[in-house]
Amino acid sequence: MKYKFLFSLLFSLILGGMVATQAVADDYACQVNTLIGTKGTGLTSGYLYPGATYPYGMVQFTPSYFSKRSGFVINQLSGGGCEHMGNFPTFPVKGKLKMSPDNILNYRINISEEKGHAGYYEAMVQEDIKAKLTVTERTGMASYEYPADQQYGTIIIGGGISATPIEQAAIVITAPNKCEGYAEGGNFCGLRTPYKVYFVAEFDTDALETGTWKREELMPNTTFAEGEYSGVYFTFDVNKKKNIQYKIGVSYVSVENARENLKAENTEWDFQKIQNQAEAKWNHYLGMIEVEGTNPDRTTQFYTHLYRSFIHPNVCSDVNGEYMGADFRVHKSRSKHYTSFSNWDTYRTQIQLLSMLDPEVASDIVISHQLFAEQSGGSFPRWVMANIETGVMQGDPTPILIANAYAFGARNYDPKPIFKIMRKGAEEPGSKSQDVETRPGLKQYLDKGYYNASIQLEYTSADFAIGQFALHAVGDEFASWRYFHFARSWKNLYNPDTGWLQSRNPDGSWKSLGEDFRESTYKNYFWMVPYDIVGLVEIIGGKEKAEKRLDEFFTRLDAGYNDAWFASGNEPSFHIPWIYNWIGRPYKTQEIINRVLNEQYSSKIDGLPGNDDLGTMGAWYVFACIGLYPEIPGVGGFTINTPIFSSVKVHLKKGDIVIKGGSEKDIYIKSMKLNGKSHESTWIDWDQLNSGATIEYSTSGKPDMKWGAKVVPPSFP
Repeated sequence: MKYKFLFSLLFSLILGGMVATQAVADDYACQVNTLIGTKGTGLTSGYLYPGATYPYGMVQFTPSYFSKRSGFVINQLSGGGCEHMGNFPTFPVKGKLKMSPDNILNYRINISEEKGHAGYYEAMVQEDIKAKLTVTERTGMASYEYPADQQYGTIIIGGGISATPIEQAAIVITAPNKCEGYAEGGNFCGLRTPYKVYFVAEFDTDALETGTWKREELMPNTTFAEGEYSGVYFTFDVNKKKNIQYKIGVSYVSVENARENLKAENTEWDFQKIQNQAEAKWNHYLGMIEVEGTNPDRTTQFYTHLYRSFIHPNVCSDVNGEYMGADFRVHKSRSKHYTSFSNWDTYRTQIQLLSMLDPEVASDIVISHQLFAEQSGGSFPRWVMANIETGVMQGDPTPILIANAYAFGARNYDPKPIFKIMRKGAEEPGSKSQDVETRPGLKQYLDKGYYNASIQLEYTSADFAIGQFALHAVGDEFASWRYFHFARSWKNLYNPDTGWLQSRNPDGSWKSLGEDFRESTYKNYFWMVPYDIVGLVEIIGGKEKAEKRLDEFFTRLDAGYNDAWFASGNEPSFHIPWIYNWIGRPYKTQEIINRVLNEQYSSKIDGLPGNDDLGTMGAWYVFACIGLYPEIPGVGGFTINTPIFSSVKVHLKKGDIVIKGGSEKDIYIKSMKLNGKSHESTWIDWDQLNSGATIEYSTSGKPDMKWGAKVVPPSFP
């Protein structure tokens, strides 16, 4: 009997240990380190925030990247490289308020001891107030713990304060523990973003004193504040109750909707419950890709980058389905409506990842673009914040994004009206979304076949993607021919005298070699023909010359916008390492990707080589680590590099992609099997993977010159 008891106890302990190990393994949210990339210098910074957010959430409850000492704000883009948003900043401070917080920054509130993982953030404010933040999809929640010796504590909420100057804002105190109001959006990259965002907020305790401020004037016992540098405050007796909880609901439609969002998503005062819900949601999304390796630090980086891939786009429809349209009218959507579209960036990596893993959300993102276009003048936007087309960046990226979504499985929509919108922007000069022209220079591009180089190269990728969408989504082969024809116009930019792609004047004469390459160089943009790499290689004289040019290009990996080598942190460079696969030198792709991951990324607070750009860099890192990269716009499939993990499982709707045999040290591929059969190509079609597949690698510490060298990936001349 004693032995039976001991066996039972031992079995329970073993089983308990297995369960505990599994629980730790499945706690992906805590694998995330939200501080990675939150500091840096200029364009080599990630421009990232450390605070709490929800997958595709409306609220980002966080210190702003742009002004950490200005308070915990409720909206912020992940890796947006210009000051923006930062509405309704709040802070706990000790004692009663004796002077106006003014713009909050001048109040000199210190934040220290920051920690964060997916769905949660904590820090110390003024050295000894513990602040904890978490979120639901449309609300934020804070817990402020005052020190034991403190008798009074004050919480301030800014209205006319954001990351950029705003004049339109108003807050009213409606009860000893409640307030509500609205603010405008300020600007982004110097462009006005006049959205309006509304909020309601409440505390779990009535305040002892309340009041308002405007600029330098403190106004106790008043209830209404408006205009620039204004806000409200609540002072509490914290002698007995040290913890003050705060929650805020947000809407881009109305105060009433903000109240409804808060009521629907957070009715109680249970911070831990809300935190647990946020973490559970993140575990669901982060668990879509399971990785195993020998380096815990790499795992942390991986899940942090995967986390950032799921932050945007953001839900902008309320729980009742209402959202503010691009025509500044309130609409109601059957599906969730999304915003935060950094499409010049995200079309290259992020939309493919979302479409694979979460095709229903990606389909809703496509529909959101369609609705925005229909409400804003009939043409697609480039870069959207809230309901504003900012016009930031160049090219016509949204058709590429949509074609990529379709190619990777996000297809729950009618493609025909979307194709019609694509055609309008690509065929009708002067087409606009709101007041922003879709394709500047379109008439010259259509009439003469050339325009400013980097813009034209973006247009040709868009035209190729539209052609693919016409062919596969709409079934219009005749239309596809037209777009493939314009996609080939990249050749009109080739100057045989210089050997580079180059801008031309309207009369056809050549501009100077480095002219018209926005946020990059001619040596980077030369490779911006990802759909016809074979043609690009041929035009400069073949594979040997292409290899030499690539080798020189990769001498350094840390180029800035105006430097003539590889820019790990800049989108026009993202696809270039894989071009070696097209010239029979895949081992060099494997080397470069491994170098970039090890030399340009780390888990430090300045551990990114550039702006995350709303998940673009995060998705790049994910694809590079699992060894699959979506190189060709509008085409479902991947080019190959060595995975950095020994085991990867990608959970798709129809089955799992299982990848075995990757390595951090033995970085060269010797052989590869796809579903048990030898695979000699550095390309895998999406159709071979989308219902589940097994990829097995054999790797070595020495380059293998033969594997993958003979079978060239697809190219579309």
